[in-house]
Amino acid sequence: MRLRLPIVTALVVLLLGLASGWLSGSGAGNAWFDALAKPGFMPPGWAFPVAWTTLYLMIGTAFGLILETRHPLRSRAILLFVAQLLLNYAWSPVFFALHQPLRALAIIVLMVILTALTALDFHRIRPLAAWLLLPYLAWLIFAATLNGAIVALNPA
Repeated sequence: MRLRLPIVTALVVLLLGLASGWLSGSGAGNAWFDALAKPGFMPPGWAFPVAWTTLYLMIGTAFGLILETRHPLRSRAILLFVAQLLLNYAWSPVFFALHQPLRALAIIVLMVILTALTALDFHRIRPLAAWLLLPYLAWLIFAATLNGAIVALNPA
C-alpha cells in the first residue's frame, strides 16, 4: 500500500506533461519546428515521447516518495520540485506554441538548476527519490544543449 501515493503522483505528473506537450503542438508535425535548422545530434522524433513518458513516471514516483516521508527539508523539497515542474510544463508552450526558443532556453537552464537543488534535498530525505531524478537531470542538460544549438542555428 505504501506505493499508492507514488503511483498516483507518477500518473498525474505524466498526464500533465503529456497535456502540456499536446496542447502546445510539440514535436514533429509542428510546421514551425519542422522548418528549423537542427544540430546533427538531434534525436529522432520518436525518442522524445519515449524519453518524456519514462522521465515523467520516474520524477512523479520520486515526488510521491517525498510526499509520504516526514523530514525537516520536506517542505523546501516539495517547493523546489513543484517550481521546476511548473517550468517544465511551461517549456513546451513557450518553445513550440509561442516560437520563443531563446526564452525556452532560459526556462530550461533554470529547470536544470532547480532540479539539481531538488535532487540534493531529495537525497537528504530519501536517496531513492534523488536517484530517480538523475536521468531527468541528465536529459534536461542534454535538452538545454539541444535548445541552445537550435537558438544558435536559427538566429532569426
